[in-house]
Amino acid sequence: MEIKPNKKILQAFGLEPEGLNVRKFGSGHINNTFLLEKKQDGSRYVLQKINVNVFKEPGIIAANQRMAADYLAVHHPGYLFITPIPTVNGEELFVIDNEYWRLIPFIADSVTVDQADNPKQAYEAAKQFGRLASYLSGIDLKPFKASIPNFHNLTLRYSAFQEAIRTAKEDRKVAAEEMIEDFLRYSDIAVTYEQLKTNPEFRDHLMHHDTKINNVLLNKDTYEGICVCDLDTLMPGKIISDLGDMVRTYVCPVSEEERDFSQIVIREEYYEALMQGYLAEIGGTLTKVEKEQLFFAGKFMIYMQGIRFLTDYLNGDVYYPIKYPAHNYDRAKNQLVLLQRLMEKETVLQDIIDKCLHVNVTSEQ
Repeated sequence: MEIKPNKKILQAFGLEPEGLNVRKFGSGHINNTFLLEKKQDGSRYVLQKINVNVFKEPGIIAANQRMAADYLAVHHPGYLFITPIPTVNGEELFVIDNEYWRLIPFIADSVTVDQADNPKQAYEAAKQFGRLASYLSGIDLKPFKASIPNFHNLTLRYSAFQEAIRTAKEDRKVAAEEMIEDFLRYSDIAVTYEQLKTNPEFRDHLMHHDTKINNVLLNKDTYEGICVCDLDTLMPGKIISDLGDMVRTYVCPVSEEERDFSQIVIREEYYEALMQGYLAEIGGTLTKVEKEQLFFAGKFMIYMQGIRFLTDYLNGDVYYPIKYPAHNYDRAKNQLVLLQRLMEKETVLQDIIDKCLHVNVTSEQ
């Protein structure tokens, strides 16, 4: 049965239900999303219910986006930053039956893709994420709060991993014994992160924190980047979060769901494309320490996601939805192989980074 939003929600945003065509929209799994189209003039909107199981305080999302929008309106007035359309009472969110709803303008002639099918797409997406971070680089971070506390805190994730090893049921611990040892062997990644956190040159930035390629709107004809979307996790964080998740999700032709691990490879041309796009926008704002950790970004994010999957497997699959008993085990193994493939190519990939940094510096002079 098709679920449609309550007419009170539509009316709260000044929309008449009888004058709308409503359908489910998008491929996201977190928020309940609908595309609304006015029958009279064809104008379109996106209506979303925020998932309060993931985002405990939706007001933080709204406040963070509002502060970013206000800053960009002053410092980069021509930049397209998607902000919610207020209710008829001037509120950013409409609350009914403990549900939080928002209305977002639909960007004309835009499309999203769920995976990078060519290096140009990787370049365009990375460029958009880099531009957003660059434009927000001067903003005061003190008023911003975390919409998901400790989201990319590897120290916390590693502690949870160690606790899961201690408390796991024996059958799961035995089944995962070899993989546990493999991930523990790479624990220097967690140590490096812990050291970097206290380095004043490894700064907080306003980061997107969910840089999958489908969170960038592309022109439906040219596939050039238009803007970033899905800003729920816009909050203070480290440069390695956004860059690392792009490396994790753009450079391999298969996703974390792939069980044929022979298909997990590092596509150097995609790695170079995303580095070119990202650093062309944000490279000039980075410190020496941040530039030195650009390769580490991929290791950091892949390792963290891998131990999160393995932690969930050891805990009895309590967080990530699974389709079969060893699903989280296979996801963790997938990320372990991806990490190993990335590290095997460290020399060539670092050369790519150095080249992109040099091009960026030269173009700024």
